[in-house]
Amino acid sequence: MQPGPTNSLCDVGGLRVGHAQDHALKSGATVVVGDAPFVASVVVMGGAPGTRETDLLAPDKSVAAVDALVLSGGSAYGLDACSGVVDGLRADGRGFRVGDAQIPLVPGAILFDLLNGGAKDWDENPYRALGRAAYDAAAPKFEIGTVGAGTGALTAMLKGGIGTASLELPDGSTVAALVAANPVGAVTTPGDRHFYAAPFEMGEEFGGLGPDTAGGLGLSMESRKMNAASARANTTIAIVATNATLTKAECHRVATAAHDGIGRACVPAHTPMDGDLVFALTTGAKPAADVFLTGHAAALCLSRAIARAVYAATPADGDIMPCWRTANADA
Repeated sequence: MQPGPTNSLCDVGGLRVGHAQDHALKSGATVVVGDAPFVASVVVMGGAPGTRETDLLAPDKSVAAVDALVLSGGSAYGLDACSGVVDGLRADGRGFRVGDAQIPLVPGAILFDLLNGGAKDWDENPYRALGRAAYDAAAPKFEIGTVGAGTGALTAMLKGGIGTASLELPDGSTVAALVAANPVGAVTTPGDRHFYAAPFEMGEEFGGLGPDTAGGLGLSMESRKMNAASARANTTIAIVATNATLTKAECHRVATAAHDGIGRACVPAHTPMDGDLVFALTTGAKPAADVFLTGHAAALCLSRAIARAVYAATPADGDIMPCWRTANADA
C-alpha cells in the first residue's frame, strides 16, 4: 500500500472537499460532496456527540444514499452548516425526489470550539452561510491545517486542524480519510514533538521525526486546553472514503474499524467529553471491497490524517494555544 497522488480524500475519484472559515470567529465548516449521491454510514464512539440526520445512515434504515457530509465547528450552532449545504445542493438541482419535492440529504457532525479565543458574539448564527460557502468552494484539491471545520480546533497541548491521508490498496481500490481533530487527548507525546501516530507515518508527511523512544507514554494527563478553555471543548470528527463498492452495513463496519485510527493518534480517545464520530462512504466505482483490508486501511489513514492536521496548523491572532510548527521551530 502507498499514498495516492495527492495523499488526500480526493484521491477517491468523484469526491470534492470544500472549506469555509472565519478567522475572527476562529471556526468554520467543511463539506464532502460527490459527483453523485453515495452510500454512507456512521459510528459514534465518543460520549458527547452532536449530529444531524445520522439516524438515516444506520444499516436498517431505508435511505440508500446521501448527497453530502458536513463537518463543522460551533457546537450545536454548527449543525446549521448542513442547512447551507442543503441550500447549495437544491440550487444545483440535487436531492432525493419524492413526487414534485426535491430533498437534499446532508448528515453532519460538529465539534466544540466556542471557547477558543474567537469572537462568538454574533447576532445571527453564521454557520448556515459558512456551510453554503464551503459547498460553493468544493473542489478536488483543498488545504489542510487551520481551515474549515478545523479552524478553531485544539488538542490537549497544541492547535488541531483539518488533516487528510490516503492509501492505494493492492486490489486497485483507494481508501482515504478527512478529519477535524479537536480531541480532549494529546496527539503528541510529552514535549510536544513526537506524534503518537508516528509508527504509521508514510515518508515525512508530518515531519518524519519517528516515534518517541520514551517508555510509559500515555500516563501524563497534562492539558493546556483544559487550563485555557474547558474540559468539554472537544471532539474528533472524520470521514473515511473508498471507491470500492460497499453496502451500507459494510460502510458501518469500516467506520467502526476506522475508529482505531483515532485511538492510535489521540491519547486518550473516545472519552465521555469527546463526541468522536466517523462517517464511512463509498462512491462504488470499483468492484466489491475486501472489507477487512478496507477497514484496516481506513484506520491507518485516519491516524495519519490526525497527525497531519496538527502538523499543518498555523498560528493566528488571538490563539490561546501554540501550534506544532512554532513549538518545534527547529524541527
